[in-house]
Amino acid sequence: MNTGTIKQLLLLTDGCSNTGEDPAMMAAFAKRRGITVNVIGIVDNGGSGAGLSEIEAIARAGGGESRIVQAASLSETVVNVTRQAMTGTIYSIINEELRGILNKDTQVEALPPATRREIAEKVEDISEEAALELLVLTDMSASMKMKLPAVKEALYDLSMTMQSRMGPSSFSLWTFPGKYSAAEEQIGWTMHAGRLADSFPQLVSGGITPTGPAIRQALSSFMEMDEYNEKSI
Repeated sequence: MNTGTIKQLLLLTDGCSNTGEDPAMMAAFAKRRGITVNVIGIVDNGGSGAGLSEIEAIARAGGGESRIVQAASLSETVVNVTRQAMTGTIYSIINEELRGILNKDTQVEALPPATRREIAEKVEDISEEAALELLVLTDMSASMKMKLPAVKEALYDLSMTMQSRMGPSSFSLWTFPGKYSAAEEQIGWTMHAGRLADSFPQLVSGGITPTGPAIRQALSSFMEMDEYNEKSI
């Protein structure tokens, strides 16, 4: 089975967007282009109802995972969400192939237990070997200031885990809001995952949270990567 390149956008944020397009709409746009949007909400004291609803809506529209965590639990969650989203993508591909083969709405969950176990083992292997493009988009609004050390630690743990993968992996880091635009590229696409944490900015950019425009702008980076790959063939 050829899974192609697994493309993920991982959004780290702590609150509601307050300017620009609906972020869930932009996440749906990403999903239509084969990019899974995962969201981790970093909250204090449970967070606001509106913020939690938005986090879930973005991930649901983007076909990805969502988690609400305290800063202290962020590191483990980032790694787990990234892996679970990769597994989910692969299962979606398998389910699509099953429907094509059997010509009916059959999914892995409906198969006999022994067959499901075999598929689960194969999915685990594929998730380690498949090509991965992972763009991390981090909220740097004023309310994130005290959480940035936890974000940097989480990116360090993520980079260590991703470097142990067998398959080719490319990474990019964006932050928002940008100084002159909704979002800024901090690290262009690289196969050196360690740069995710090493180059993480220490200062916040401002008070607004343009989550929707930031997702839209970050998605352009995937398109540029596609053009580069096509030229390299």
